[in-house]
Amino acid sequence: GALLVNERIDREELCGALSPCSLSFEIVVENPLELYSGTVEIQDINDNDPVFPSSQARLEISESVAAGARFPLESAQDPDVGINSLQTYQLSANPNFALDVQTRVDGSKYAELVLEKELDREEQRELNLVLTALDGGSPPRSAHVQIHIDVVDANDNAPVFNQSTYKASVRENTPSGTLVARISAYDLDDGPNGDIVYSFSSHTPAKVRELFALDSATGELRVKGQLDYEETKLYEIYLQAKDKGAVPGVAHCKVLVEVVDVNDNAPEVTVTSVYSPVPEDAAPGTVVALLSVTDLDSHDNGLVNLKHILVQVSDVNDNAPRASQDTYDVYVLENNMPGIPILNVSATDPDLGRNAHLSYTLLQGDTTFGHLFSINRENGTLYLLTSLDHEDQVEFSMMVQVQDGGFPPLATNVSVSVFVTDLNDNAPTVLYPHPNTTATYTDVVAPGTPAGHMVTKVVAVDADAGYNAWISYTLLQATDPSLFSVGLHSGEIFTARQLREDDAPEHTLVILLKDHGEPVLSTSATISISVAEMVKEVLTDLADVAPANDPRRHVTFYLILAVILVSAAFFITMLSVGIFKCYKWRQSKELYNSSRSTTYRTPGPFHHIDAVRGGFTPPSFYHQVYLTTDSRQSDLLCKKPFTSSPLGSRQGTIRNGEPGLYHQIVGTASRLPTPAE
Repeated sequence: GALLVNERIDREELCGALSPCSLSFEIVVENPLELYSGTVEIQDINDNDPVFPSSQARLEISESVAAGARFPLESAQDPDVGINSLQTYQLSANPNFALDVQTRVDGSKYAELVLEKELDREEQRELNLVLTALDGGSPPRSAHVQIHIDVVDANDNAPVFNQSTYKASVRENTPSGTLVARISAYDLDDGPNGDIVYSFSSHTPAKVRELFALDSATGELRVKGQLDYEETKLYEIYLQAKDKGAVPGVAHCKVLVEVVDVNDNAPEVTVTSVYSPVPEDAAPGTVVALLSVTDLDSHDNGLVNLKHILVQVSDVNDNAPRASQDTYDVYVLENNMPGIPILNVSATDPDLGRNAHLSYTLLQGDTTFGHLFSINRENGTLYLLTSLDHEDQVEFSMMVQVQDGGFPPLATNVSVSVFVTDLNDNAPTVLYPHPNTTATYTDVVAPGTPAGHMVTKVVAVDADAGYNAWISYTLLQATDPSLFSVGLHSGEIFTARQLREDDAPEHTLVILLKDHGEPVLSTSATISISVAEMVKEVLTDLADVAPANDPRRHVTFYLILAVILVSAAFFITMLSVGIFKCYKWRQSKELYNSSRSTTYRTPGPFHHIDAVRGGFTPPSFYHQVYLTTDSRQSDLLCKKPFTSSPLGSRQGTIRNGEPGLYHQIVGTASRLPTPAE
């Protein structure tokens, strides 16, 4: 009957990552024939090494990456399970990177490179690291992968000129294409970050660009146009060298070009007075310019020169700015990040120059908007300066004025409406029972209350809007979950069945209040319910459970004291009434047996009066007070006045010498019979 291993067992082949790994079998026993089932659990041993997908990994990291950046690495796999599976990673020592081992939800491990010290390609172009994966076996098994990191160059070096100032001289009749000077700059970066492009500086006059040409690749400055000594004797040319990085570095230098005089001047047409530019609304006949002709040479050499006069028409501010839209509607989620742009107001002006230079301002119709919104005067970008709250204000309306720079300035107003979209950032607030007090709110229900009886109601509100403010109520916890139910949307608490005598006298309900926002926010309310017949029982229970620091504790004490005093007074009164009734009963009995009693018959129902020693004695009335046990607002019920004489009322008479007794509600007592009756 021994169970033997027939061949080598490989747990990873049989079950893979499944744990525990078990094999089921059945055994048949003959004489008698019986069938038995069995299970063999296969235990894992550390017979597998961790394995990386590849033996080498290559990363490219820019030298501009800041410290703290993370770079995920490929994970190793270990088919073993439990402690024999992959447990941790180790990184070879280096000054720049650290290793952070993380755990996924399924329990597997993965590693990330964390940059601790910024890289510098000018110091080290590449790094080689070794990542080791270790399992938890004894002894542990491991795997290694080579990590090769290429440091990508960042444009952190600007070009540098060999000289800050270059000097050259050239004759004024030098032909086009003549080399004037050669400038040179270098850049320590590599690749595009180290490639240099030469150009004129942005503030170089257009005249200089017409007379000189600069080779962007070699830095050679050559004559392009016709130089004239009489016009300009010295040219101060500003050049720049710029690399090809994403954020290019720039260097500047200056070239001084001296023009050597040559006698080659032709007559010149000189404009001595120019009314330029000419306004576009100038009247016909307006003088535009005064011309004079001169020749700088000493004799008439027969040369002729033609002068072209360019008349510019100046702009007049006769067009107001035109906005692309008259109104803008912007929707912003509440709890936004302060300082974000929410709108770009776009406008154009067909005028030119300052007449077309537009500025954007926010009209302060509401003084509070200045603390909430700001607009960029140059480009019309509207910024939100603070975080908005949908519960404080849903909509903001403002006017943006677009004004040009003319004189007088012209302006256009644009209406902007900002709508705050609600987020579910407010949990339901319980109004009853009040949550901010240590006092216990207790509701009372009478024993035997049928099912469906509303005991109390949880009242709550949610400051959000829409689905975010839709509250649902569920019974989270109860002393007896089968006894009470809560309305899903009303918060009303009903009895789920009829109260029985064996139900607990005190019940505590915890109601969960949830809204329908995303994510769902919730709160809870605690309700105490007492099952009692009399208010006195509830007051006693409240006195027992009232906390020591309850501000209404003394009020409860005084209520209990008042109930005790009233009960004592009632007892004394009833005792006095009983003694007095006994006395009157004995007196009436003696009077009844006396021969001086007289009964008079009058028309209608029988009426009786007492005749004692020839006179009339008014009857005495006694009342007993009964209070119900289930309400503090009980009706007062009284017995029918009981007289000390054997006389009754209109509704009955005393027969056979026995006093009559009946009950009646206060206010319906019989009147006394008169002597005439």
